[in-house]
Amino acid sequence: MLFKKKAKTETMSSVVKDGVTKREPSEPEPENEGENNLATVNTTATEDIVYPSGLRFVLLLTATFVSMFLVALDRLIISTAIPEITDEFKSVTDIGWYGSAFLLTNCGFQLIFGKLFVVFPVKATFLIAIFIFEAGSAICGAAPNSVAFIIGRAIAGVGAAGIMSGTIVVIVFSVPLHKRPLFQGLFGVVFGVSSILGPVVGGAFTSGPTWRWCFYINLPLGAVAFAFIAVLLKVPDRDSQKLPLKKKILQLDLLGASALLPGTVALLLALQWGGLEYKWSDGRVVACLVLGILLLAAFVGVQIWKPKTAMLPPHIFKQRTMVAGSFTAAMNGSHMMIFVYFLPLWFQAIKGSSPIDSGIKLFPMLLPLVTASIIAGVVTTKIGYYMPALLVSVCLAAIGAGLLTTLQVHTEQAKWIGFQVLYGFGLGLGMQVPNLAAQTVLANKDVPIGTSLMLFTQLLGGSIFLSVGQNVFNTNLNAKLSPLPGYSPGLLLTNGATSLIQQFPVSVRPEALKQYNEALREVFRLGLILACLVIVGAVFIEWKSVKKNVIKKKNKSEEEKGAGTDEDVEKGPSEEPETDSTSHGRVGTNSGDEKGSKKDGIAPVAMNGKK
Repeated sequence: MLFKKKAKTETMSSVVKDGVTKREPSEPEPENEGENNLATVNTTATEDIVYPSGLRFVLLLTATFVSMFLVALDRLIISTAIPEITDEFKSVTDIGWYGSAFLLTNCGFQLIFGKLFVVFPVKATFLIAIFIFEAGSAICGAAPNSVAFIIGRAIAGVGAAGIMSGTIVVIVFSVPLHKRPLFQGLFGVVFGVSSILGPVVGGAFTSGPTWRWCFYINLPLGAVAFAFIAVLLKVPDRDSQKLPLKKKILQLDLLGASALLPGTVALLLALQWGGLEYKWSDGRVVACLVLGILLLAAFVGVQIWKPKTAMLPPHIFKQRTMVAGSFTAAMNGSHMMIFVYFLPLWFQAIKGSSPIDSGIKLFPMLLPLVTASIIAGVVTTKIGYYMPALLVSVCLAAIGAGLLTTLQVHTEQAKWIGFQVLYGFGLGLGMQVPNLAAQTVLANKDVPIGTSLMLFTQLLGGSIFLSVGQNVFNTNLNAKLSPLPGYSPGLLLTNGATSLIQQFPVSVRPEALKQYNEALREVFRLGLILACLVIVGAVFIEWKSVKKNVIKKKNKSEEEKGAGTDEDVEKGPSEEPETDSTSHGRVGTNSGDEKGSKKDGIAPVAMNGKK
């Protein structure tokens, strides 16, 4: 949106020195001059952001992270409750949908919420997302049958999508950019802690009162977070909020959403079913795959056709960091899901651990992940650059993933602990870098879309390659066990991870266990490849500093309110337009008024006011 500020302001000049353009204050002009040359800047950076501080800041961020924690916890808390749920509902065939229903809507609505946060008020949108998540949790807790439970999971996934992207948006409006890396690190901490506690808490509720408390627990905590956010979150008004409701709806890219959502769902369904529930040649799998690809292609076409209302504006992808960051996020999400999902299977099937014990044995990966996220945030805040953390992350995660591919039936405890520590620490260092890079290179108005894109690609990558990993595992397990005496293809369909080996004759079980381990190692090799591919995206992410646009507030104390004070204190790189001045009055560097000054190396540029 275009922002027009008729305010007395300090005029800025772009001083060209050694090929570098620097902004410096120039002599103020008389108040009655230049009235007709009022500049209009195509950015939301003119929003007068007043960052919270003190107790308000602590309570707001705590409430925001609590809502995020509940969403992250919801992903894994169900893992140890599923056997009890299926016993009560007598619905073994629905197990896949208990996870997929949440995953499909969570992934499919990420970009939609990114657009909603741009068009509608941030606070209202975030609170609605919390309400939807709470409603879905309540339905799951009170579900009388399997169908109702699946519907509740799908509704909760919609709300979770808004909370995930909304948490980043709240951080943007609560923390200056140069301090944001630390809080992005805390975002990773929330995911790590929830991953640790999820299976344990789920097992405790299932063994104790009832599995339904896995979902009821969200209601009181979510209500408290909702109340604090409703009172404490203050976001400046934007021009988009002043539009009539009809125009707001037209800004939502409904055509794109109608292609993106079913396209994503169809693609993920094909990957969920293919090679598992149905053969890849099955008509249902082929139809979903073709439909998903066609709809996603149509979504891309809509974004190009209608860029002004696009859910993913094409100009975002002209910024190479956004393309590279999306790829990096997708690969990070992919190899993380491979190891988080299949390592517990290794502990249960190969080491004979219980489901809860297998979750506890992931602590050596998840605790370093949490620690590394904090360290990365502190270091990035100190030095200003996020790329060092990402590059170290790529190296350590790839080495750790490589070591995990060496796991054998008799691998001792010290080794599998050490391998996880190295992998988890590496993953934690770089997990939040794509999100932070998006916030650094984009204008404030594009940040919600940019961060939603990173979350979307991370979730989509994890979803796709988790299905690929499952297919790799099934194919290799069938191939490696088929030569053994006592094996039949039906064993894979009628037995679980721990009971499969027991179906072989006693004399064959050691070899069957060895081949089972080899099938898992093939999946871990897939994780290693994905961990190495992160470097492909990392090398194309720009080295931008989160500090480079910070100007001491004490030097700006005389600036008038509403004249873009916070833009001057912290200004995104894409918020300084480089295009020619147009009839819209956009600030440029090649306008006629500037040509004469450029001869002397000085190009005056009006900032939020008069030239």
